[in-house]
Amino acid sequence: MSRLGLDPDRLPGHVAIIMDGNGRWARRRGLPRVAGHAAARASVREVVAACAELDIAELTLYTFSMENWSRPRSEVAALMRLLDQTLREQVDDMDRDNIRLNAMGRLDELPKYARSRLDKAMERLSGNDGLRLNLAISYGGRAEILDAVRAIVEEVGRGTIRPEDIDEELFRSRLYSPDLPDPDLLIRTSGEFRISNFLLWQVAYSELYVTDVLWPDFRRKHLYDALRDYQQRERRFGGIGRSGKSERR
Repeated sequence: MSRLGLDPDRLPGHVAIIMDGNGRWARRRGLPRVAGHAAARASVREVVAACAELDIAELTLYTFSMENWSRPRSEVAALMRLLDQTLREQVDDMDRDNIRLNAMGRLDELPKYARSRLDKAMERLSGNDGLRLNLAISYGGRAEILDAVRAIVEEVGRGTIRPEDIDEELFRSRLYSPDLPDPDLLIRTSGEFRISNFLLWQVAYSELYVTDVLWPDFRRKHLYDALRDYQQRERRFGGIGRSGKSERR
């Protein structure tokens, strides 16, 4: 057991986070919503650094949803500028910390300057082999499933696959990041009990952890709390656990 009260052998391999509460954080301080988004960058830095230090393999952050495009144009523009600025400022630190970068979603919908910055950062960090940071950008779980279905239907139409060939493995291969393992732990901040269209295919058996902490206030200690809670769980994936009782479905 580490000094943090964590068992290094029972850490999740993949942590996913729904980073919620930026707007409420700003509103409680009488600030514009974009101030909450800007403050949230410190939380991202802390969590990324902590996961890298713990040798967690995958961290996926719900960065910008498909639904976020419907927000006021000024807020969307500010979010894209923050993405560009954060990547520009943090890429050297991520490279030093041996972090890889991946992005998933309908990336072609991003402004050209933001997409260019993202592509350059992913290329710059592609040779690293430490923590992989996955950014879900212009992402929706339903959109991902629909895009996978469309790709499969097109292949069936061309005759390159047969309907009877379609199974879970083939379907996963058409998702945005086919090699992304299912999250072991899904954290949601701000106290809301919703998945919010995030990784709908992948979270079928993820352990869920909800905290009332707003994302801009989320720090290492809150991540460690979530990890300690996770290590108290018995994961059965629909089977029978050590108690001999089957999982309730």
